[in-house]
Amino acid sequence: MKRGLKIAIDGPAASGKSTTAKLLADKLGYLYIDTGAMYRALTLAVINHGIKIDDKKAIIELTKRIKIDLCMKEDGIHTYLNGDDVSQSIRLPMISEKISYISAYPEVRKVMVAKQRYLARYGGIVMEGRDIGTVVLPDAEIKIYMAATLEQRALRRFKELKEKNVQIQMEQIKEEIKQRDHIDSSRSSSPLKAAPDAHIIDTTNLSIEQQVEKIIEIVKNEYLI
Repeated sequence: MKRGLKIAIDGPAASGKSTTAKLLADKLGYLYIDTGAMYRALTLAVINHGIKIDDKKAIIELTKRIKIDLCMKEDGIHTYLNGDDVSQSIRLPMISEKISYISAYPEVRKVMVAKQRYLARYGGIVMEGRDIGTVVLPDAEIKIYMAATLEQRALRRFKELKEKNVQIQMEQIKEEIKQRDHIDSSRSSSPLKAAPDAHIIDTTNLSIEQQVEKIIEIVKNEYLI
């Protein structure tokens, strides 16, 4: 396969981005970069430091100081915050409740985007998030926007949390996703939206394998590989 392509995958919460991006990167032999995990790690740092989510100045300063690393291991990508593996803790509901507020600050996104572009500088990557095709990697050769109904996304998140023994009601998950959709799509800096040249995939009735195959088909059709 041709090396060096930048593949950007965007979409709302629980649309299937992360799992699909991981499998796609594995099939292509590319590096997978989960930008959402980076913002989650930052949110965890804000909580650990006892900073209020409306303390913009303190959050911006913290963003500049912390070190976030993504490391590939046998069981997948692990996220490290200042050297500590936080892969499990960043998926807890308390992070999901606050992440959109913290990631909405333009100055925070500016620092994080610089980190993300650095990771993608050599290509050969699959990067997923909410503003990858529009802001982080507008030069990406392949841009994908994944969507799904609110009901289906809430069900996916419910199953994911249940597997991790996190007790939460379906209605609570649905409300949290609705709130996050609103914040992500209406923020002034880097709002969630499909890039004009993105391929839009409705994942509501697609399995993960079908999602991956659709993207691989797009890559093959555009790059004859």
